[in-house]
Amino acid sequence: MRVSGKVHVDGVVEGHLEAVDDVSIGRHGVVRGSLVAQHVNVSGLLEGDLVCASLHIERGGQVRGQVCSDKLSIDPQGCFLGERRMQQSPPRLEYRPEVPVQGEGLIEDLEHTLIDTLPDRITLGRKED
Repeated sequence: MRVSGKVHVDGVVEGHLEAVDDVSIGRHGVVRGSLVAQHVNVSGLLEGDLVCASLHIERGGQVRGQVCSDKLSIDPQGCFLGERRMQQSPPRLEYRPEVPVQGEGLIEDLEHTLIDTLPDRITLGRKED
């Protein structure tokens, strides 16, 4: 089902729901299936896949499923059970060390020296009080 405008659910909706604007699920509202919207506010139950710009789970609200959202907020006593991914992937950081003009092999020599000084095995233990 495609909807243009804001949607408030206080009953049961099963299947695919796509809204151009915001969707709110009231305390007695249940949505089972996939949901696509701009901003989603959950006071009831949402079971299924969700794609949105922001998700807010209110006290007593439950979301169970896969969520793809840039913003997520959960009130105390709100429940989220599932997996959340960001819509936009974060920028990748790339490390490029600055190599001095003099002694170009300095970094490689330092790396080999550090690696050669590492022990073959490291054992970790918990200190008993």
